[in-house]
Amino acid sequence: MAMEDTSERQPRQSPDEFAALYERLRRRAAGAGGGRGALATLTPDTVRAAAAEVRSGRTVTLASPVETEPTPDNPRPAGHRLTSPPEVTADGTGLHFATDHFSMDVHGDADSHLDALCHVVYNGTLHGGVPAATVTADGATALSVELARNGIVGRGVLLDIPRLREVPWLEPGDHVSADDLVAAERSQQVRVGEGDLLLVRVGHRRRRNETGPWDAARTRAGLHPTAMEFLAERRVAALGSDSNNDTAPSPTEGVGFPVHVLGVHALGLHLFDYLQFEDLVPLCEQEGRWSFLCVVAPLRLPAATGSPVNPIAIL
Repeated sequence: MAMEDTSERQPRQSPDEFAALYERLRRRAAGAGGGRGALATLTPDTVRAAAAEVRSGRTVTLASPVETEPTPDNPRPAGHRLTSPPEVTADGTGLHFATDHFSMDVHGDADSHLDALCHVVYNGTLHGGVPAATVTADGATALSVELARNGIVGRGVLLDIPRLREVPWLEPGDHVSADDLVAAERSQQVRVGEGDLLLVRVGHRRRRNETGPWDAARTRAGLHPTAMEFLAERRVAALGSDSNNDTAPSPTEGVGFPVHVLGVHALGLHLFDYLQFEDLVPLCEQEGRWSFLCVVAPLRLPAATGSPVNPIAIL
């Protein structure tokens, strides 16, 4: 599939500029999470306040269906087979069960998933200076997805950048700036605050649905690294997108996933990659608001670096 080259529109970031930004964000977050990273902002008070967002009681998924067929952006799709199909076990009498087996490459470029704080190794460490050696072939002994075992529950805020720019989606290679986030707040009459789950729509899923899959590892829309200062200032609890959160190709020389480094490693943010907001947007437009209660329940995988997720927005 031929795609427009948008790399010239990306403000390039030098290694020194990235290093300075990383240090500013790391110092801002240092010691603030008590080992839980930004999830520490999700206090009982913030959860109670988030529950007040429920008005109509309508619920909607923010996840895409798990796919089992190879595509350009998902060459190693999830595996699913019935281990005991009804046609094999059922003889017309008695009780029988149909059973399944699933397998998944969690950190792919198609399925909706959560990145734990042990997912990003940068300069030999994990978030908070935890040694990278705590992650082995047997799993992670620190900062695993188990940190979110009680769920990530808070006020979700969706900022719709294609809506702001009056386009159906951002083209692969384009990026979201801090100015975009502020402008979207103003346009949608909502403000991101401390403990919020910030969800940024770039239209990746709509483009994929309407034009077909492409090699998203090579080129996709996402946040520009400098936009992470907005998240640090607002002290959000988590970040999600309908893309990978990172733009590709990377605007930062020498760092392939700068938003992941700044978000997970420096700020201690759990990231939600490859969500979908196409079911949520019309409900937000109907109700005239872009905030809601959001519930994310990762699987209990005590040593894992991530988990498939099905976030639910409750309006």
